[in-house]
Amino acid sequence: MLGISRSTLYYKKVEIKDNDLEIMKLIDMQYTKYPFYGSRRMMKWLRKEKGHKVNRKYIRRLMRLMGLEGLAPKPNTSKPRKEHKKYPYLLKGLKIDRPNQVWSTDITYIPLSRGFMYLTAIIDWYSRYVLSWRISNTLDSDFCVDALNDALRLYGRPEIFNTDQGSQFTSDDFIKPLKDNDIQISMDGKGRWVDNVFVERLWRSLKWEEVYPKCYDTVFEAKAGIAAYFNFYNDERLHQALDYKTPNEIYQNSLISISTITKDVLDPTKLIKLDLKKDQVMIG
Repeated sequence: MLGISRSTLYYKKVEIKDNDLEIMKLIDMQYTKYPFYGSRRMMKWLRKEKGHKVNRKYIRRLMRLMGLEGLAPKPNTSKPRKEHKKYPYLLKGLKIDRPNQVWSTDITYIPLSRGFMYLTAIIDWYSRYVLSWRISNTLDSDFCVDALNDALRLYGRPEIFNTDQGSQFTSDDFIKPLKDNDIQISMDGKGRWVDNVFVERLWRSLKWEEVYPKCYDTVFEAKAGIAAYFNFYNDERLHQALDYKTPNEIYQNSLISISTITKDVLDPTKLIKLDLKKDQVMIG
């Protein structure tokens, strides 16, 4: 079951009041459009534009539950830990002109009719191609590590891997396969969602074109819907920034050009190092 974390096999509905879920969906929609909204601005918007008599304490609680930071402009789906090493941001001023030069990842909130899940995805910056993804009902690092190992197995390794400074991405389990494969590690500046702008754009497209219109009832509906959307996004959706080509066209054609120039066959299984006893992909 690619794309679904182990923890979702034992998913239990989150007991949240219907009114809270309604407010959370509004918060998510507004935050997806304007990720610089904090709890104060979100409260003002809900009261003025939607007529909800809410206070800031209530909005802050819901945003924390959703994994959104209420006081700073960066999603708080991944809180940093002081004992974890942080790495510098390597992408400022860097010309990104080929696939597998830079990969990036992040986590976002996915609403269900009676609860919610978390989604992580890994993309290739040059082509916008979605390399792998996972959903989970917890914010532990396991589903992020699973997505990373999926991408490494299927597509080889990037030169640079960019994340935020969250505990999932600074954990030893996530950092180890990057170091083992001599991948340079880049991390966003604290509170700077713009440092990972291509993943933020992916979340916006996914939510407005798939998640919000569908309003999933179950985890498996969410998994099927997200899987279908990412297939569409990679193989059919024309991107203006890519001169109205698909991410798959850009990614695959560029790899063919590189392999022709270097006269090298890119075999991902020969390019990566993984602990197969520890890192098992769920397929079924």
